[in-house]
Amino acid sequence: MAKVLTEEEVGERIEAMRRRPQRFRDDRITMAHGAGGKASRALIEGLVVPLLGVSAPASLSDAAPLAIDGARLAFTTDAFVVRPLSFPGGTIGDLAVNGTVNDLAVSGARPLELALAMILEEGLPAEVLQEQVSAIAAAATQAGVRVATGDTKVVERGKCDGMYLTTTGIGVLHEDARLDPARVRPGDKVLVSGSIGDHGVAIMLARGGLDLEAEVRSDTRSLWPVARAMLDACGPDIRCLRDATRGGVATVLNEIAVAAEVGVLIAEDRVPVRPEVTGACEILGIDPLYVANEGKLVAFVAPEAADAALEAMRRTEGGADAALVGEVRAEPPGRVLGRTGFGGHRIIDVLVGDPLPRIC
Repeated sequence: MAKVLTEEEVGERIEAMRRRPQRFRDDRITMAHGAGGKASRALIEGLVVPLLGVSAPASLSDAAPLAIDGARLAFTTDAFVVRPLSFPGGTIGDLAVNGTVNDLAVSGARPLELALAMILEEGLPAEVLQEQVSAIAAAATQAGVRVATGDTKVVERGKCDGMYLTTTGIGVLHEDARLDPARVRPGDKVLVSGSIGDHGVAIMLARGGLDLEAEVRSDTRSLWPVARAMLDACGPDIRCLRDATRGGVATVLNEIAVAAEVGVLIAEDRVPVRPEVTGACEILGIDPLYVANEGKLVAFVAPEAADAALEAMRRTEGGADAALVGEVRAEPPGRVLGRTGFGGHRIIDVLVGDPLPRIC
């Protein structure tokens, strides 16, 4: 007769499976592999990392630290394949700049220089290209970075959605930045820098796939001002920062919980979500916690510095809705729990894919 496992034993087995090294078993690449969830993790940790001979998975690092002649730098790269190319609140050009700038920012680095690679589709109207390059220039000026170098390729008609962009960035680390998921510990507070889900819903509405009369704009912007304000105010008391892009806030929380071997408890009624986004998510049957953002970060902060960090967030542009949404606990390690408005709790896990594909 098979042994009946206790709830605690079931939980231990689940956690052991979550921490087990990932194996890539799929025969073909699917959209889920690019969505930032479990399938993406299996692809990166089970195929890419072993073949490249990387010593540790890079999935938790938004940028790689570099030390050159005593200078503490950060280095990152990102690709952008959004459709449509322009949408309420932004364009693929804005995303290409801000996405890379933000990977540097949440690593504690002031962005300095960008490289830009453009893959253009045959037949792309010149006026569309001009619009996107102008958007890149404007976003770079706003973020205080220079596009220093780049490359351009053209592919046959029908081989891409007008254009794909890749940006690589380098920045200098803030003198007080000690950001590392391993520094997160029980008692720390969890903050978000503003309302969540705006970008993913804006893209969905722009595609015309949702019959909803609502004006939702992408939140794409540089996160360096808010990251710098927090580091200036709280220094090493800022344990970890992450920008909640693919997979949304829920995925970020799970990645940090697993990396730090802690539990995270979120009060769901404290998470700022615009009514229009809530309405769209209800129609789509998705949870705003899993919807992508392009101008919001999640911060893990020492409890004694939480108020100062929150005040610093709210002083920056776009940070008026910043909120303290949860705390870190010792149990259950590697898990994220949501406390609902009815007083119950639910497990907030990582999705296999993304309910809203191709959003960045």
